[in-house]
Amino acid sequence: MSRPSPEIVKLNVQAALAEDVGSGDITAQLIAPDTQAKGRVITREAGILCGQDWVDEVFAAVDSSIAIEWHFQDGDAIVAEDTLFSFTGPARALLTGERSALNFLQLLSGTASLCRRYADHVAGTDVKLLDTRKTIPGLRVAQKYAVSCGGCHNHRIGLFDAFLIKENHIKACGGIANAVSSARQIAPGKPVEVEVETLEELDQALNAGSDRVMLDNFSLENLRQAVSLAKGKVELEASGNITDKTLLPIAETGVDYISIGALTKDCKALDLSMRLI
Repeated sequence: MSRPSPEIVKLNVQAALAEDVGSGDITAQLIAPDTQAKGRVITREAGILCGQDWVDEVFAAVDSSIAIEWHFQDGDAIVAEDTLFSFTGPARALLTGERSALNFLQLLSGTASLCRRYADHVAGTDVKLLDTRKTIPGLRVAQKYAVSCGGCHNHRIGLFDAFLIKENHIKACGGIANAVSSARQIAPGKPVEVEVETLEELDQALNAGSDRVMLDNFSLENLRQAVSLAKGKVELEASGNITDKTLLPIAETGVDYISIGALTKDCKALDLSMRLI
């Protein structure tokens, strides 16, 4: 995913400031309104930076006179005690925007950092690691951008840009063939992916003309068989309970993609700190 549009970033920031600032930052009012301050944000741990646009938008929203100087860019590797950015401006506004800005930067950097660790596990293979729709509500585009900053790739953005025909869809449609046929009629040109749980269902998905097949919780042996049967005919995606320990063996079966909900669902925020100086 390319850098999100300013409109998306602004909407994210407006929501964050609305819930945090509410009717006004009463603690910031302890500070004289003309007090100026400068400071920096540092990281307490190593990782991958992500979230500059959200930080810039937060401080621009609380006071346009705040000046920020970035020392790293999105996608850069950072180590403990690195200064990520420096700032100057009205002390009240800086402290009002602090938590919202750091929340975005910590979350997105944490997401990017986790993705980089997963990507490093399979660096010697041709597989592409994909995110899922298991994202924090309201921050899907932001997290998917962080995924790309961390060296992984994006699955569909939502329910509108590709078909993913899963078990319940198949049951409700009366079978894989019916579901794929209907998808082609409803939105010609949209990618059609079918999730299967057995090699028999894989065969049905192949015969139905799927663009990609998701192999749900397949054993390593069944993944290898699936690759033997379908490689070159359809894209294959492994999914289901993927961990850093199972990742490389799955990649080595020859599947094209591995989708991992943990990339956005289980990420840990990077430990950052803002200090006035």
